[in-house]
Amino acid sequence: METIRGRQSREMNAIELHQLIAGFENVSLDLGTGDGRFVGKSAEQNKSTFFIGVDSCRENLHAYSRNGLPNALFVIANAQSLPHELSGLASHVSINFPWGSLVESLLNNDVCLLNGLSRVTRPCATMSLHLNADALASAGWDLNSGANQIEDVLNTSGWTTRSRTCLDARDLRDIPTTWAKRLAFGRNPRAIRSMLQK
Repeated sequence: METIRGRQSREMNAIELHQLIAGFENVSLDLGTGDGRFVGKSAEQNKSTFFIGVDSCRENLHAYSRNGLPNALFVIANAQSLPHELSGLASHVSINFPWGSLVESLLNNDVCLLNGLSRVTRPCATMSLHLNADALASAGWDLNSGANQIEDVLNTSGWTTRSRTCLDARDLRDIPTTWAKRLAFGRNPRAIRSMLQK
């Protein structure tokens, strides 16, 4: 699989990856990681967990991947085609404010995404899912019906919804993603957090 640090990319095989995460009990996988801020901040605050950010756009990852934290890795890949090297590793998956093809895949029961999620996660893995009103509106859904649809898709594929919380601008400011900060000060700072378990 292709990894990136700063502007330098390199291929990493499964053996190298397992050596890198050895000693970490938990591995958290952030799908559609964007600029990587969430992974970078989370890795700084949670030294005992290894964080992997996955995104198909390498240009966005240059700044945060440059930090070279010992418990963070950035992978260039499409969420609908997750590298086989990640199979069975994730104890937690985060999907923060998906848009474009990722939110469409979640809404439309994309078997490539769902099978990939099943393959890369451990038994009893957890998931945190943040959805915002504007991204769902751009896909033709309002916030609540879109969240219901995505939860139904995930529930059908083996994930159980444990909780759902409505978020406002103040809540969004506490989520360490660049997009959450923009949403918090935007015209429609409504969002939902769903917690699920495999």
